[in-house]
Amino acid sequence: MASRAHTGLSHLDSRNRPTMVDVGAKDVTRREALAEARVQLPREVASALRRSGHRTKKGPVFDTAIIAGVMAAKRTHELIPFCHPLGLEHCSVQIVQRRGGEVLVRCRVAVCHRTGVEMEALTGATVAALTIYDMCKALSHDIEITGVRLLEKSGGKHVYRRTAQER
Repeated sequence: MASRAHTGLSHLDSRNRPTMVDVGAKDVTRREALAEARVQLPREVASALRRSGHRTKKGPVFDTAIIAGVMAAKRTHELIPFCHPLGLEHCSVQIVQRRGGEVLVRCRVAVCHRTGVEMEALTGATVAALTIYDMCKALSHDIEITGVRLLEKSGGKHVYRRTAQER
């Protein structure tokens, strides 16, 4: 049987069975992560949304998506089996409608803990994007969610930041 050191996968035990990572020996540090998702709206939907002040019959689209993203980030451990429950100290979701029907969703999360928050940031961005889809689907089902990705993380052993060209 392969050991964790051999596989490089932290969520496998010495018998290759799924397990939660023991973070008890890690240092408590401020951990931050930024993730994004992109929502591609058909041009007519993007125009209608802009004209309406970002509202549909379901209500304020971007405001609702921000709330949903924060709620999802706080509950990531309930969705992803091996995520540790964390009392987030900061979570913000920014939404910007760009030209060509693209909506950029970014979620930034921070906590002082022994484990990182990249899954929380990714979950927040994704659920905010899904909420935009849900609130706009009456206008079109040709909405695409793409580009879900981590942009940066810091605070643990590994610091990660996409280069400007990759953003």
